Amino acid sequence: MKILYTNFHGRNGGGHVTYIINLARALAGSHQITVATPEGSRLYRQARAIAGVTAVPMQYTSRPAALFGERAQLRRLIREGGFDLIHCNGSADHKQVMFATLALPRRPRIVFTKHNDHPVTSLGNWLRARLATDHSIAVSDYVHGLMSRSPYRRHPITTIRHGIDTDYFAPPEPAGLDELRDRIFGPGWQGKLLLGSSGGTDYDKGWLDLVAAAAALPPADRARVLLMVAGDPPSEAKLARVRELGMIDQVRFPGLLDDVRPALAACDAGFVLSYREALSFACREIMGLGLPALISDVGGLPENVTDGEDGWIVPVRDVPAMTARLRFMLDNPQAVRAMGARARETAVRDFNLARFADATLDVYRRALG
Repeated sequence: MKILYTNFHGRNGGGHVTYIINLARALAGSHQITVATPEGSRLYRQARAIAGVTAVPMQYTSRPAALFGERAQLRRLIREGGFDLIHCNGSADHKQVMFATLALPRRPRIVFTKHNDHPVTSLGNWLRARLATDHSIAVSDYVHGLMSRSPYRRHPITTIRHGIDTDYFAPPEPAGLDELRDRIFGPGWQGKLLLGSSGGTDYDKGWLDLVAAAAALPPADRARVLLMVAGDPPSEAKLARVRELGMIDQVRFPGLLDDVRPALAACDAGFVLSYREALSFACREIMGLGLPALISDVGGLPENVTDGEDGWIVPVRDVPAMTARLRFMLDNPQAVRAMGARARETAVRDFNLARFADATLDVYRRALG
């Protein structure tokens, strides 16, 4: 099968990029994979490093002056590439694919994955659903519900939750943990509760709520909590809020990491406390590393965790509820470790890459059939 993946993100790209990279790695051995994405992006860089994958520089801008050239370039790639199927991963690239394939004598089948919880009822979505979609993939049951009430319901919609490489996202050897903790948290981490997230430093990722929750603990307990938040460096306004809460010496910001495993593996538990979330690769990677996940009850996030078994689910922005879970973690370190082991079992059983790739291939075959 000849497959073209499109993605418009020009920089890190977050879960969209991880999703495509995982599929490309899983399928490149038996299918011809091409990835069309901006040249300066993480996806372009990582796709080029996968044996058997062709990475093509491609822009998906909305500037009128650039539209015709970009569409012509994409149309030429599609026409000359002889692709059986195009897999779109965002509204911008989906739109360009729609225009680029209009009136082609042989249009490849088009699969669209919805990665977020943004509305899909606009005229643009109606046009893309009608003219450039043969099958849709929802990354969670929550997203499936959104799509089933949208123009995309005219074609099949299949829920396929993210897969991760559970051999890559695996607990490290215990012998190296102290060195990791020294590197991420610095001296003095011993005896502390270490929590981390790779979800980023945007306000709507909820990490400041967890800082507030830790600050609400009694002073002796508050001093026993260290937090790590990987992603773009926080703005001065966000740092001011951390200082206001008296927590500036207890939060680490390692920056945007290509490999989040060492930073997360240094922790006792992970957290994803977003205000909106379609499913969350970050949560699944946390659990793959053998850490229980503290998550908010929004979107598809609760589809990852069984509350009290392999993590905790709290109401979104509910700081007292977060403080209560921190209290539990501080008082029950052995239970936290046991929950981490169950999180790893969940990841291996339900999040594995083979299951994800097989389910996606099944959608491809159905679209082609």
